[in-house]
Amino acid sequence: MEKVSILWADDEIDLLKPHIIFLEQKGYEVVTINNGDEALDLVRSRPFDIVFLDENMPGLSGIETLEKIKIEYPNLPVVMITKSEEESIMEDAIGSNIADYLIKPVKPNQILLSLKRNLENKKLVSEKTTLSYQQDFRSIGSELSGRLDYTEWTEIYKKLVRWEIDLERSKDVGIIEVLHMQHDEANTQFSRFIEKNYINWINGKSAEKPTLSNTLFRDKILPKIDSSDKPVFVLLIDNLRYDHWKAIQPMIEDFFRVENDDIYFSILPSTTQYARNAVFSGLMPTEIRKKFRNYWVDEEEEGTKNQYEAELLGEQLRRFGKDVKYSYNKVLNQNVGKKLVESLPNLMGNKLNVIVYNFVDMLSHARTEMEMIRELADNEAAYRSLVLSWFEHSSLFDIIRFIAQKKLDLIITTDHGSVYVKDPVKIIGDKAVNTNLRYKYGKSLNYNAREVFEVKDPEEIFLPRVNVSTAYVFARSNDFFAYPNNYNHYVNYYRNTFQHGGISMQEMMIPVIYLKSKL
Repeated sequence: MEKVSILWADDEIDLLKPHIIFLEQKGYEVVTINNGDEALDLVRSRPFDIVFLDENMPGLSGIETLEKIKIEYPNLPVVMITKSEEESIMEDAIGSNIADYLIKPVKPNQILLSLKRNLENKKLVSEKTTLSYQQDFRSIGSELSGRLDYTEWTEIYKKLVRWEIDLERSKDVGIIEVLHMQHDEANTQFSRFIEKNYINWINGKSAEKPTLSNTLFRDKILPKIDSSDKPVFVLLIDNLRYDHWKAIQPMIEDFFRVENDDIYFSILPSTTQYARNAVFSGLMPTEIRKKFRNYWVDEEEEGTKNQYEAELLGEQLRRFGKDVKYSYNKVLNQNVGKKLVESLPNLMGNKLNVIVYNFVDMLSHARTEMEMIRELADNEAAYRSLVLSWFEHSSLFDIIRFIAQKKLDLIITTDHGSVYVKDPVKIIGDKAVNTNLRYKYGKSLNYNAREVFEVKDPEEIFLPRVNVSTAYVFARSNDFFAYPNNYNHYVNYYRNTFQHGGISMQEMMIPVIYLKSKL
């Protein structure tokens, strides 16, 4: 392994000889110079890993040398060393993107710490993270073997998401593979947990049950409306998984303080038609169909399945006695988003403002259908990165900044997530069977009952019964349904895509986040 090379520019460099010897004994190569002009020449003539600059050199000052280095080599770490503690000098240095700032007299160990912080930080963090996960691995495994309730499942999922994001920066492919295996095992156990408890939750036969899509407003949003004397904004970002939230959270925290980082459970099927209509109506699908037939569109019927969300929201507010002025806006593309940003001041007179943003869901579908998007997001980490990149430059981020500037409360949530599917499960059905890869319903389905979550009576989970023999089946964990006809082509096309509608932690355990403005 090559030595780390250091360029140290100081007009009193001879007085720093003990520091130089100390670093050389630690295995570093140190090149010294006593002015800024020659420091620039050396940087241009050969590569260095890091530069130490004295701020108060005659001729070209440390700040001027720093600015010139950063123009030509913006990623080269530069540590500023100065006798002065003047705030203006610190601000100039920090504004010029220094890696560190040290006050003379510096001790050898201070220099060593700065080197490790700037050159070995990623390696040290990676090693620490890997070790910490190895220690937590057994603990998570032990928990998975026990009888968990829904609150314990949310904590396990939060842990796994945390490790997934932290280990992204690790070069240890082996430990990442171990994490993925544990995540798959957790999803297998989670599927069993849902199959055992879901029907009781839906039918009110369980004393302990999570907030579900149809109780999200009642449990999580209406209390916030009651307790706030200002307008409340609710952003529902379609298909925003919990790990996506954790990816964008640091950017949002520049403007908001996270008051509560919570998780609720999507109903089945975990798709927009069912889950989001349940969110806005406060009802299960068959209840919507019965009470508001004009607002419900069956899958086999023509028409958009979620075109009456504003009306359903109004009905829910009235049902709970909330006589408040509210708005509902749906953003399907960037132009609509930009127009909404311009009209936000007009919403300040409303007690509740709901904004549905559809980009993440469209991204997941585009990734399946477009080879270029599939290459850009060929795994979980890349998918998160793509969501983060979009968010940073989106009108949604502009909306969030506007809400923060108005010092208003904000709730960010979603209707369902998606899962990276890998394993095909064969199923046979007639032409009337729906096309979703994570759940199927129909009157003549043929499948191995041990491979699916089977619901022979749809009304038991408040889903529409198309005919007397209609059954619903849901894919578990990373499975997806495939037909025997043209099987290999079908499997190869859909394997390693993001799908939703079935049972997995990523689809069903989804964020509902309370935020307070910091501005």
